[in-house]
Amino acid sequence: MSGSVRLRPPTNTLDRRILAVWRVNAVLVFGPPVLVLVLLGLLIPPARTWLLVPAAVVAVIGLPYLTVLPLWWYRVHRWEVTDDAVYVRAGYFWQEWRIAPMSRIQTVDTLRGPVEQAFKLSTVVVTTASAKGAVKIRGLGHELAADLAEQLTRTTQATPGDAT
Repeated sequence: MSGSVRLRPPTNTLDRRILAVWRVNAVLVFGPPVLVLVLLGLLIPPARTWLLVPAAVVAVIGLPYLTVLPLWWYRVHRWEVTDDAVYVRAGYFWQEWRIAPMSRIQTVDTLRGPVEQAFKLSTVVVTTASAKGAVKIRGLGHELAADLAEQLTRTTQATPGDAT
């Protein structure tokens, strides 16, 4: 039935290249502290233990972010666009399912950070009148993101309502 929007699992997965983006981001977060601590530990012998132990701790904490969690996140993150709404499921430990009815969409943007650009990926940002904030569909190929933004713009223009 058209016009009926209900919470349900979205069907589309993200582009598999998002796994590499998440892994690179993990290296960018955990790599520099480990590198600095290891270098200082090697250069300052009296503080070696005090520097190498924290380096090992940070590396051990970062390892799941680099290996296991991206696979888990990939299995959780889903999206879908219908004639009535945009559906997104995201999250890690606390999963969030969001629906943005077409009549509530105010703007549609694409976003590409430096790491996403390197892997030819984009994020589609759907801004609504919700106090919860924008709905983001991360990990889409550039072309798909552009097509989706165009489709959403056309659909929201044709949908009655004032998006407030």
